[in-house]
Amino acid sequence: MTTEARASEDTGYARWTFRLRVSAGARAALEAEWGRCRWVWNECVARSKKAHRSGERCGPAALDKMLTEARRVTPWLREGSSVPQQQLIRDFGTSRAKALKDIKDRLPMHRRARMPRWKRKRDAAATLNYTRRGFRLKDGRLHLAGGIVVRVVWSRMLPADPSSVRVYRDSLGHWYASFVVPAQVEPFPGTGLVLGVDWGVRETATTTSGAHDLPHAEHGRKAAAKLGRYQRMMARRRAPKGTPQSKGYRTAKRQAAKLHKKIARQRQDTARKWAKKVVRDHDVVAVEDFRPKFLARTSMARKAADAAIGATKAALIEMGRKHGRDIRLVCPAYTTMDCARCGARTKHALPLSERTYTCVACGVVSPRDKNSARVMLVRAGLDPAGVEGVRPPGPPVREAA
Repeated sequence: MTTEARASEDTGYARWTFRLRVSAGARAALEAEWGRCRWVWNECVARSKKAHRSGERCGPAALDKMLTEARRVTPWLREGSSVPQQQLIRDFGTSRAKALKDIKDRLPMHRRARMPRWKRKRDAAATLNYTRRGFRLKDGRLHLAGGIVVRVVWSRMLPADPSSVRVYRDSLGHWYASFVVPAQVEPFPGTGLVLGVDWGVRETATTTSGAHDLPHAEHGRKAAAKLGRYQRMMARRRAPKGTPQSKGYRTAKRQAAKLHKKIARQRQDTARKWAKKVVRDHDVVAVEDFRPKFLARTSMARKAADAAIGATKAALIEMGRKHGRDIRLVCPAYTTMDCARCGARTKHALPLSERTYTCVACGVVSPRDKNSARVMLVRAGLDPAGVEGVRPPGPPVREAA
């Protein structure tokens, strides 16, 4: 095993994404390649349904044979490269195996992965996957199998040779190339400090250090007026069902999509900057393992979505892995009811309107979110002043992958 392979096993892999400048000819070639791959996917769906009805097996090997036969008798399919078509079969097999496993494990319906479905031309986003033998980089350009050449906007240099690349088109029609390379670890010098992080809606992140709190940026609220204007334009210009939409409707739809993309990038930028500051100043971070999906069904859905808790948590975990920091995920159960000083637990859950925590046992008074952030440290075993053991710490602390 080489040194690079051993390092990649320890640190994993990372994706480096770059914008592509695509000529008219290259765009037509990519769209034609995607049309062939979409046909292969839909053929896999049809074969899978047929195998299910007849009780046969439908694994990647059988689908590979189907692709070989289809390319032999179909000149149109043979015009494209076999690399993205084979990779699409691999992706289909992975998706179908995950759905069957969830069914076998009897997971609830809302947690099951769906079986692969048809990809319609007007809905499915173009995505082409190429392994190492299907692409090469030469003179700053990306050469894909099938004679497709596109120019990459190199905002930074790749740290190593990529093992695969995904070429895709987003909702605005922009093309990107996402390279898979071994993840690089750039450790920060040690500081000897630890930090507890509690997620919330009033503030996105409340920490045991006031200098590292993350206020609610409200990017979505600030853009709500402009977004509402575009959506009203779409509503006025919408054509009756079954008729093509007008140019004005498509223009307003594109403006709304561009604004959504801008808001998402603002949230990502805010999350990454805060995460970089946190991991630079602390060796170990205890983070609430909070899953904000349930908030989408509450009255706080809009503000919770604007807070982007999930994206911020993912950015913190990724930044900790990149810079060699210890990120510990703490179960959120009862963190708002436990006292960080004595470990006592209140008899009833505190209403959201009550923002001050008062312990009935030791009498300590502190802001509710600050107390929860300190509980994260106690449960992770990072707070020497905490009375760990007064109350069972709950589920074991997980280390972020």
